[in-house]
Amino acid sequence: MPGNSQRKGAIKKSGKGATVGSGGRVRRGLEGKGPTPAAKDRPYHKAHKDAKRAERSDSGNRNESGRPKRRSAKSTEAEWVAGRNSVVEVLTAGIPVTGVYVAEGAERDGRLRDAFKMAAENGYPLLEVTRSELDRMTGGAVHQGLAARLPSYEYAHADDLLGRAADAGEKALIVALDSVTDPRNLGAVVRSASGFGAHGVVIPERRAAGMTAAAWKSSAGAAARIPIAQTVNLVRQLKAYQSAGCMVVGLAADGEISLPELTAPGGLATGPLVVVVGSEGKGLGRLVAETCDQLVSIPMHNQLESLNAGVAASVTLYAVAQARS
Repeated sequence: MPGNSQRKGAIKKSGKGATVGSGGRVRRGLEGKGPTPAAKDRPYHKAHKDAKRAERSDSGNRNESGRPKRRSAKSTEAEWVAGRNSVVEVLTAGIPVTGVYVAEGAERDGRLRDAFKMAAENGYPLLEVTRSELDRMTGGAVHQGLAARLPSYEYAHADDLLGRAADAGEKALIVALDSVTDPRNLGAVVRSASGFGAHGVVIPERRAAGMTAAAWKSSAGAAARIPIAQTVNLVRQLKAYQSAGCMVVGLAADGEISLPELTAPGGLATGPLVVVVGSEGKGLGRLVAETCDQLVSIPMHNQLESLNAGVAASVTLYAVAQARS
């Protein structure tokens, strides 16, 4: 075999030595590119795209001053008012409705004609449906061929009631209800709050009356003139009002001070005030009462008598309004 032949499988060695000056390139290659960026910092990573999307969404949910826009809550679903007298009462009270529904073939009596007239005057849609369809929509209620649909109520944000007072250049006056379950009492409180210059009413989100047709009727339309706010945690909201400079007082039969003391010249009633009204029969809850700065009693001739939530709120708000004037 020729002398320069190689054994099969042998490694051929180059006669060249190491490349001059290669050490720096090798070291730089071993150094790598530094720590791996976080996922949200890598432009093509899903986390980065999600973060940018969230930023765009957040910027759209801020007002001109850069503060987050508040989202108001809505009642879970629209409410139906069924029956000729009930529908006429709702329309007479000025309660907003999204439509008046009449069953095909319903007898045209005076009540029905009144409903038709008021619906036309207010621009409410008047729709004719089958009786079975009206049965289904009203959940089987005794509708007598006539029903009205109320829109879901849009509640204010509890913190924004302070802003309403500031915009008016007035000391805040807010009414908070602790587990008032009778919608008629809620409506009465709303009516008094509107009449005596309060800046809003706060109600708990759970275990309390909401703005139903009964509450609307009791408010005599005042619910359209004053904001009503819902809060998930009443105690937490009362503490937020205290942090904002409000005095929080609760109405209680065994109050530490009387209403005349609260409304005395130069007294607590002249400053930012939150009046808390307890539930029917049970009064204020323990945690709510402990959160109040003062418990206030309404003097009565007969100590055995008691006032329901609506009347107690009316008496107190009148006295506060007089003190402030």
